[in-house]
Amino acid sequence: MIKVTLKDGKVLDVEKGKTILEVAKQISEGLARMATCGEVNGKVEDLRYELNEDCSLNICTFENSEEGKKAYWHTTAHIMAQAIKRLFPNVQLAIGPAIANGFYYDFDTEHRFSEEDFEKIEQEMKKIIKEDLLLERFELSRKESIKLMKEAKESYKVELIEELPEGEIISFYKQGEYVDLCAGPHLMSTGKVKAIKLLSTSGAYWRGDEKNKMLQRIYGVSYPKASQLEEYLKLLEEAKERDHRKIGKELELFMTHELVGSGLPMYLPHGATIRRILERYIQDKEIELGYDHVYTPCLANVELYKTSGHWDHYKDDMFPAMKMDNEEMVLRPMNCPHHMLIYKSKMRSYRDLPIRIGELANDFRYENSGAVCGLERVRQMCQNDAHLFVRPDQIKEEVGNVLKLIKEVYQKDFGFSADSFKYRLSLRDKNNKEKYIDNDEMWETAEAQLRAILKDMDIDFYEAEGEAAFYGPKIDIQIKTALNHDVTIPTCQLDFALPERFDLTYVGEDNKEHRPVVIHRAILGSSDRFISFLIEETKGAFPLWLSPIQVKILPITDAQIDYCTELKAKLRAKRIRVELDDSNEKIGYKIRKAQLEKVPYMLVIGANEQESQVVTVRARKNGANIGIMPIDKFIVKVQNEVESKAIDR
Repeated sequence: MIKVTLKDGKVLDVEKGKTILEVAKQISEGLARMATCGEVNGKVEDLRYELNEDCSLNICTFENSEEGKKAYWHTTAHIMAQAIKRLFPNVQLAIGPAIANGFYYDFDTEHRFSEEDFEKIEQEMKKIIKEDLLLERFELSRKESIKLMKEAKESYKVELIEELPEGEIISFYKQGEYVDLCAGPHLMSTGKVKAIKLLSTSGAYWRGDEKNKMLQRIYGVSYPKASQLEEYLKLLEEAKERDHRKIGKELELFMTHELVGSGLPMYLPHGATIRRILERYIQDKEIELGYDHVYTPCLANVELYKTSGHWDHYKDDMFPAMKMDNEEMVLRPMNCPHHMLIYKSKMRSYRDLPIRIGELANDFRYENSGAVCGLERVRQMCQNDAHLFVRPDQIKEEVGNVLKLIKEVYQKDFGFSADSFKYRLSLRDKNNKEKYIDNDEMWETAEAQLRAILKDMDIDFYEAEGEAAFYGPKIDIQIKTALNHDVTIPTCQLDFALPERFDLTYVGEDNKEHRPVVIHRAILGSSDRFISFLIEETKGAFPLWLSPIQVKILPITDAQIDYCTELKAKLRAKRIRVELDDSNEKIGYKIRKAQLEKVPYMLVIGANEQESQVVTVRARKNGANIGIMPIDKFIVKVQNEVESKAIDR
């Protein structure tokens, strides 16, 4: 007998050689039916895996584990590939992994897949599911593996095998006539998959390299229940409606152009207004809290990033260096090295600390062309960045103040509920230390301090290895979006490394030199990504204080144009953003147009309003008619809403 420790701490006595599936049955038949794979001592394995020694075991299902979902979706990818091989025998297989929401498979074929093919492929997939084919795992030597794949005319699989390190286990999965090179894990049989849907097709370069052949990629998703699939498809439709690229075009917020380049959006007047207001808003917040703002250059000598350590750890994400005179210059990917030098520009005393240096700075990162997306993923970004230089005894208070500021911005001013927040303590990967600054003592100290701060503030959090910055651990705040996704925007990072690398000091009470600690923090993250996030959260219906056009004046006839022009001037004088629709269209059309433009307030002006010197107010929300009021009263109403940052959600 062996001892198997379950996730809840319960220990089972299990007969040696029993599979994960048999252990699941020992716990309950229901669990065995739902199980998709298992984690044995932290490593994901098939349900058919035999347990031969004492171990920890987490039995994964689709519902309780990301690994459980991956096994389910990975199996469905194989079912799709098998269906396509049946329908299009000359197709060559590339790769077919599970992804965050479903799966894909890449194919090399002369046939151009389209959504018209999907119904036929889905029908064949359902046949394979009905056949309930066993998935059988087997291993071969390198020589035998290459021979098998060459005989199957799968050249991409041969290439993958040839690149595997010597001694690597080479495994395959077989279901009926279909055999695929794969590490797994997979479900026990094809019949375990229930509801399926193919979603889209696109081109994809082999290995993600533009120099390689373009393949065809088909995306899909599957669920244990039809109701779950239906819910997900509804979410996809909602995502299309919220897509910031679609809304950005409709509301004329930003544009891209191939002559400018990939990942380099241009803000149009309405988008520029939103960005300007946001940036002024966060800077004012920071000034109130004692931040000093600076401007630093977008270019810097390569030596700056060698000193900071970014060149060794980050250069693959930077634009190539440019030789200029006797210098090698690069576009900066971040601002922290510049701020280190500003701190170092003069002697600092313990009385001077904390020093808070903030900057809205354009940074440049070489994102893969396939990864850039609207405002969400760009190559030039404006970062709401700041670095706090503190004494060790100030860490707790300053980190606490950063977390309070994040809460004020997101919960008070932008209306996110506390329930939508998750706090992640991001740690280094102890098994892959070469990715990080090499200083074990520093890492242990910094991680322990952030952990203690979160506990002292009574904040629920979870820990994630491998998510730290290269120079130190961090607290990432994840926000649940309207589409039920977790996004990370605000962050607070602790850094003992850069002060050491730049030899930063302050004179203490003892008249000796001491090292400050640096807190890196971002509240809005990049302006660009935050705006994309905000567009999708609001569907473009921004709160009044952020709306590029706050009021639209709509005359019923041309006879009211002069009065409407006077109203426009009054509103502008009070710094209210206003437009006048003096087109020849009927009033119904003007109202619908203003609603489509997501304008918070419409002033409908007819002969009665002109005669009485009043306005009829309509609100964006539900097209509500607020009623008639004097213009001065309406101005006060707007000003109060702007001042309070009232949320219309």
